[in-house]
Amino acid sequence: MRDALGAVQSVLVLGGNSEIALAIVDRLVEGRTRRVVLAVREPDSAQRSVDRLTAVGVDASAIAFDALQPETHAEVLGAVFAEGDIDLVISAFGILGSQPEFDADPMFALRAINANFGGAVTSGLIVADHLRRQGHGTLLMITSIAALRGRADNYVYGSTKAGQDLFAQGLGDALVGSGARVVVVRPGFVHTRMTEGMKPAPFSTTPDKVAEVVVEGLTKGRELIYAPSILRYLFAGLIHAPRLIWRRLGG
Repeated sequence: MRDALGAVQSVLVLGGNSEIALAIVDRLVEGRTRRVVLAVREPDSAQRSVDRLTAVGVDASAIAFDALQPETHAEVLGAVFAEGDIDLVISAFGILGSQPEFDADPMFALRAINANFGGAVTSGLIVADHLRRQGHGTLLMITSIAALRGRADNYVYGSTKAGQDLFAQGLGDALVGSGARVVVVRPGFVHTRMTEGMKPAPFSTTPDKVAEVVVEGLTKGRELIYAPSILRYLFAGLIHAPRLIWRRLGG
């Protein structure tokens, strides 16, 4: 339960090795967050993060969670909520891949779809049910600016994020009046291990800067957050650009 000041006290991260999600957690821990659960495929892979958080007084743990095993989501997430209310759930898992990889291996493309979109839907619906029963809490869904328009150089990834983004918006509308809510975060290009070696897009940013924008947005009660914020205004125009011009810009 949020404290008397409305601050987040407990966080569940789906995709607990995400550099963006961990940067958000670090900023929340600077405040009043004292319980963090990192859900990852291999709990041992998050041990360093658990130890780092524990060292500063946080009740931190890692649990097994696989976006590609939707049949396990109800049990795994149910066990977390059974241990106490969760104020914030960060959905940060996913497969990036590259368009050439997807072109060469359609089954890999399907795997990305099942993880990025399918896993977000199953886990999102389950989380929403728990938040609704709590009567409070936020699901923070990290999608992508790539969700807004298809581009030749990342249309498989972009389509998975478009589905996730639209799902999150609708789920947020469905939760109105329940005390729970959904916040959609649309980052641009973020310098992480996942994007290492890729050509940065304009207005590229870092996990820490994304975290700064996200925490500010949470504090102000926003439902849609662009990171960096300038992308909101840039895409207000680009989303309506003629397709021929968009092709030249998007590769």
